[in-house]
Amino acid sequence: MTGKKIKVITGKIGLDDHYRGIISVTETLRNAGMEVVYMGAGQRFDGMVKATIQEDADVIGLSFLCGGHVEIMRRFMSMLKDNNLDHVLVIVGGVIPDQDIPKLKDLGVAEVFLPGSPLKDIADYVSSNVEN
Repeated sequence: MTGKKIKVITGKIGLDDHYRGIISVTETLRNAGMEVVYMGAGQRFDGMVKATIQEDADVIGLSFLCGGHVEIMRRFMSMLKDNNLDHVLVIVGGVIPDQDIPKLKDLGVAEVFLPGSPLKDIADYVSSNVEN
């Protein structure tokens, strides 16, 4: 990496409070040399968008374990576009049925990481897909 540190915002939108996975991803990205702001669980769309703007983030990582991810991401990706943030790399992870992965990618989600995905693969993906 020759440029500035990659900046990542991680969190969970909505009432899903299963946080172990997103904490592990957050720590892995930090250990890989990225600057990561963990927003926590229970976030609202506007809070995640504001944090992305304030931090001038390159990446947003969201975790889902309780469903609703397609509709949430439809609204969230629309809000990113409305705020001229469609250049931000968006990755999601969690319990996501296989049939929903193409739907999420059609919405603009760059990659979906399922349970059991090696944490190194997530860090490598982010490093390889953010231009510095």
